[in-house]
Amino acid sequence: MALQSDPVLQAIVAVSILLLGAKLLAELFARFHLPIVLGELSAGIVLGPLYFGGLVQIQPNLVEVNDVVLAFAQIGGIVILFIAGLGMPFRDFVKGGAASFTTGTLGVVLPFFGGLLLFAALGFDAATSLMVAAALTATSIAISIESLREVGRLNSPEGKLVIGAAVVDDVLAIAVLSVVVSVITNGQGSISFLSVASVIGEVLLLFGILLGISVLVEPRLTQARIWKAPGSIETVVTAFFFGMAALAAAIGLSPIVGAFAAGMGLAGANIAARMREYVEKLELIFRPLFFAVIGAKVNLAGVTPTVALIGVGLIAVAVVTKFVGCGFPASLFLKSSISGRIVGIAMISRGEVGLIVAGLATASGVISPAIYSMIVLMVVVTTILSPIWLKRATAVPASLHSFPPREHLGEAGGPTNKK
Repeated sequence: MALQSDPVLQAIVAVSILLLGAKLLAELFARFHLPIVLGELSAGIVLGPLYFGGLVQIQPNLVEVNDVVLAFAQIGGIVILFIAGLGMPFRDFVKGGAASFTTGTLGVVLPFFGGLLLFAALGFDAATSLMVAAALTATSIAISIESLREVGRLNSPEGKLVIGAAVVDDVLAIAVLSVVVSVITNGQGSISFLSVASVIGEVLLLFGILLGISVLVEPRLTQARIWKAPGSIETVVTAFFFGMAALAAAIGLSPIVGAFAAGMGLAGANIAARMREYVEKLELIFRPLFFAVIGAKVNLAGVTPTVALIGVGLIAVAVVTKFVGCGFPASLFLKSSISGRIVGIAMISRGEVGLIVAGLATASGVISPAIYSMIVLMVVVTTILSPIWLKRATAVPASLHSFPPREHLGEAGGPTNKK
């Protein structure tokens, strides 16, 4: 059949089915007052190449998540993070630097050592334990943003802090992964504190360079007098944030980190509102596809009772360490235990980074398919749990939320929205 031999045609069919399924299930979930992102994820699980996460065998396979489909999904992640960056001007990020850095750092350190200790205690070798620990570190920024947006808290002090902390979290998680890969490829030998600090410092420096390029170049580029034709500025901005995503990937960072930096570089410009309105139209298509593709990678068929039991322990560590690691410092900076709880819950979801780490480890033979299934199960459960828990946590009447006074919000990592 032409469908089986043509990867482009396969991608067209897959995108069509996943998009339609994502919107239909999103509507269904919305009817029951559930986060729509769960509907989009569920569409991928149900309609993906494995059908119902591999629990049901159906032929023919109409959805093939090939490289073309993955490229479309990557575009979705880039668009989501560019919009997130548009909501955080550079000056706001700097004001909340201490809060974001502390929250993001503890949100990486606690899950990493929690996962490492758990798997070491269960008797797994060092390479497996390190890879599983690395998979626990990174919050899924895209899912956190979507969950906060659905409960109307994306632009709140908690939302600002989550975005800033999640970016720090993502950058540090990449540094951790770099260190882990270095340890494993060097024969599981010891690695010095100096070399670890060097890798982390290098990654942070690269992110700073991306941010500097965006802040200095992008506003001037959009204000140039040469743009006269309709849509020229929108096209130039799109080219810029895709270019920054590519540059981030080229220097060893996640492409979504480059997209976030590009959004932040334009956030304080006069044209920011116009760009947001334009890019949100792109998001209508690419966001549901992004989440559907994450769901389509889920394979539940390999989850045996033993794997499930260990997976429960892994999920518990993933939830508790991220909730405490991010929620505790956030409550101190925001001077509110309720706000800290919201931040902790919003940071629980893992996603694309955890799956990337698991895929890398499986391809290199470091972890077995059963361990991979455990990591995927952890990603799926935390991704489902976070939006539902966040919706329940924010259902508390507004009068019960103890937001800090306006003068403290600069210290807390997110200013109030000026009216």
